[in-house]
Amino acid sequence: MTEPTAGRPHMPGYGIRPADEGTGLLSWEWAEKRLTGSHDYWVCSVRPDGRPHTMPVWGVWLDGAFWFSSSVSSRKMRNLAERPDCVVTTEDPRDPVVLEGRAEPTADRAEIAGFLAALNAKYSVAYGIGFLDPAVNATVRVRPAQAIGLLHTDFRGSPTRWRFTDGED
Repeated sequence: MTEPTAGRPHMPGYGIRPADEGTGLLSWEWAEKRLTGSHDYWVCSVRPDGRPHTMPVWGVWLDGAFWFSSSVSSRKMRNLAERPDCVVTTEDPRDPVVLEGRAEPTADRAEIAGFLAALNAKYSVAYGIGFLDPAVNATVRVRPAQAIGLLHTDFRGSPTRWRFTDGED
């Protein structure tokens, strides 16, 4: 994975300092530490009628993407099948990482096995490969388009946006 481009997010009205003031721009390493270390995550999707839907999930940061699983018949998976753009956040609202990307379900057995090994190790569980049968439980990769992070101790001087592609504010 190539290192994303860091800059200040557009946050009018909050008195955000220039990138060279306050804490300055946070490192991508800082964000990856939170993406790796979070126990729980929030996945935000959009229902067919446009209403938002947010649910907590277990997940792993693996190979430059966020991975999680969910029943193929769940509301979030039905939403993501129609509109794959989504938001994933870490569990800490004080020092968050908010990731925007596209949900990509995979049926590739090697990718599923890699995710499952990481999930089992992280959560000290022993799910077998049958648990992630693509006909029943989707294995989903969210590749980041952009992410935003900040420190609660320096709200005005730490906000950082990392861009992976040419995204909108």
